[in-house]
Amino acid sequence: MITKTLSIPPNLPLSSPKSSHFPQSHLQFLFSLKFPSSTPHRRPQFLRTQIPQCQNPSNPSPPAPQPQPQPQQNRHLKDTQEAISKFLLDFGISADDSDSISSNCPKYALMLIDSVKDLEEWNACTKDTPAEEFGQLSFKDKVIYMAKDKGDCGKIALLENLGLSLSSAINVARYLSTESLPSLVQKVKFMKDLFFSGSADKGIIGKSARRMMLHLSIPIDDDLQQTLSLFEKMEARRGGLDMLGVSDASFRYIVESFPHVLALPLDAHLKPMVELLETIGVPRERMGSIFLLFPPIILGGINSIKRNLLALEKIPKVMIDKAIRSWPHLLGCSTSKLKVMVENFGALGIKNKKLGRVISRSPQLLLRKPQEFFQVCNVVSFLRELGFDEETVGKILLRCPQIFGASVEKTLRRKVEFLASIGVSEDHLPRTIKKYPELLLTDINRTLSPRMKYLMEVGLSKNEIAFMVRKFSPLLGYSIDEVLRPKYEFLVNTMEKPVKEVVEYPRYFSYSLEKKIKPRFWVLKRMNEECSLKEMLDKNDDEFACKFTDRS
Repeated sequence: MITKTLSIPPNLPLSSPKSSHFPQSHLQFLFSLKFPSSTPHRRPQFLRTQIPQCQNPSNPSPPAPQPQPQPQQNRHLKDTQEAISKFLLDFGISADDSDSISSNCPKYALMLIDSVKDLEEWNACTKDTPAEEFGQLSFKDKVIYMAKDKGDCGKIALLENLGLSLSSAINVARYLSTESLPSLVQKVKFMKDLFFSGSADKGIIGKSARRMMLHLSIPIDDDLQQTLSLFEKMEARRGGLDMLGVSDASFRYIVESFPHVLALPLDAHLKPMVELLETIGVPRERMGSIFLLFPPIILGGINSIKRNLLALEKIPKVMIDKAIRSWPHLLGCSTSKLKVMVENFGALGIKNKKLGRVISRSPQLLLRKPQEFFQVCNVVSFLRELGFDEETVGKILLRCPQIFGASVEKTLRRKVEFLASIGVSEDHLPRTIKKYPELLLTDINRTLSPRMKYLMEVGLSKNEIAFMVRKFSPLLGYSIDEVLRPKYEFLVNTMEKPVKEVVEYPRYFSYSLEKKIKPRFWVLKRMNEECSLKEMLDKNDDEFACKFTDRS
């Protein structure tokens, strides 16, 4: 903690805080002029808050100063900004940087103005030599004097310039007491460029962060809790987590949540971290998404990250890159735990490239505690009960690895029971699930039941829908408004076909209405051709043209 006091003249009548006759109000004044430790944005409570006039008996109190007019305040603020710029220049930063910082730290400037005014009012109560010397200084020099007296060496101004509140800036400055101002300015520029240079990732980063908040299925340690707290702060602001990839919106919160990032050495830590990620195939422009989604990564030791990568060395680099961008927590995970989880998946026949495909789609599976792997084993046992052999279980894991992070009783068994309730028999379940394993993760109340209800409203029976699901498993996963309704309406209103035709060919709902269904229908209409939905859609373009448009 940085604590400094003003050089109060030594010949004050009240000589020491230890004196029995030292009034409490004077003691409060001395403490209020220290480097603030809390609520520094408030103007110190000077003597007049408790004693209306100066109580120095040897010096009659001057009349209370009148409020300054607005132009005078504006001039003081401008002079203060110029003084701050000059003050910052003395630490070795560029003129452009000092001007930029000084023009964007208004609360810091007002704090210095208030400090100057308070000392001027104090000096008006005494006529000793130090007071007279201070009174002869220009206003700008007085501001510089007070800035030096704060003892933070310009760091508070820099931090407020980054968007931190004055109180947060003062707090973070304590973590950076050993850092020089030029070094901090350099690191801020480096980190902003590193975190926010990948413009294509901005929208994806917000979605990934929101997904982490809603669907996290791994144990939460201190680093992860701090990261989630950062996301909550961002989500509560205008624009929410969509602004996580925007420098001006999120960098201040990163510094507030992880102040030690600015204390990391640039050449000994930050640059080697970037080089390490580049060696495993993470392009520099994509690194921002890693650090923004899990900032503790940048605080971690490089050697520990190397050990984690060695644990995954048999997995193709391109898949590791994808997994790390999606779940950067992999780099901060325990190496021994990663090895155990890799071995456990290997026991299921999921190795090397297959494991790469799994973790690239669902990397959080590797982040579970080894003792929690029994849940994956439970899922495997459940699927075998349904009639799947070991090879098919492996294929399902590759197709939809999220299934192996789901609860058997709360999620998977309920979906099987729902399918049975609509008429998908036990004999047909394995085929239905194998073709579309995502069905086991689809929400019953928000997705499956509403689709069932809609299809029955348009004239299909429960048994017909069950038949359609057995033939085309993804049917109940399609959006009503974007897929089912518009294609149904075109079928019955424009094509003038009965809805029962989709029972025989439910895959009709999988084709693009604008790119395939409509163009082919209009071709057939012009040629006065009649055919089934399957004949119309189940051919590629060359086959369709050969059959319907190339006739002589």
